Amino acid sequence: MTVRLRRADPGDLDFLVELLTHEEVEPFLAAIRPRDREGLAAEIARSQAEPQDFGRFVIEVDDGGESRRAGVMGFEVANRRSRIANLGGLAVHPDFRGRHLADDAARLLQRHLIFDLGYHRLQLEIYGFNERAQQHAARAGFVREGIRRKAYRRHGEWVDGVMFGLVREDLERDSEVAHEGRGGA
Repeated sequence: MTVRLRRADPGDLDFLVELLTHEEVEPFLAAIRPRDREGLAAEIARSQAEPQDFGRFVIEVDDGGESRRAGVMGFEVANRRSRIANLGGLAVHPDFRGRHLADDAARLLQRHLIFDLGYHRLQLEIYGFNERAQQHAARAGFVREGIRRKAYRRHGEWVDGVMFGLVREDLERDSEVAHEGRGGA
């Protein structure tokens, strides 16, 4: 199954609202993320207006010869001078779970942000109860860097935030290993 990323556009609004309010998706998203039409439309507009600093991307897959929307992910500049981006908002529709589409999409986004947009560090934080997202981050090459103990109030209780990071050298090293594994010099 081929995975592609593209910047969200206004035609994706209904899909995003449905996905981000889905009962199997919403409990795992950051409480501060917009889920309503107005908030999501503003994010789409900002992604198109500020492509270097902010992005909302739709994950698409070829499914039986047809291109289908499967999820969403995004980034926002955290520190311009040090070229750091915060990643977040990853959500895969339940119909597409279990295929590691998010892993492929994360690698595409990492390469775009680091090699195309010039970021040096990518970082993200995941609720401590979201073990599936933590496993995804590790599979996608992120390094677990620490825990913010009881940092967020979610679902009526205090929960940890688990921090992950990836730097340009991680991707360059992985590219070299892959190249050598294919018989390269």
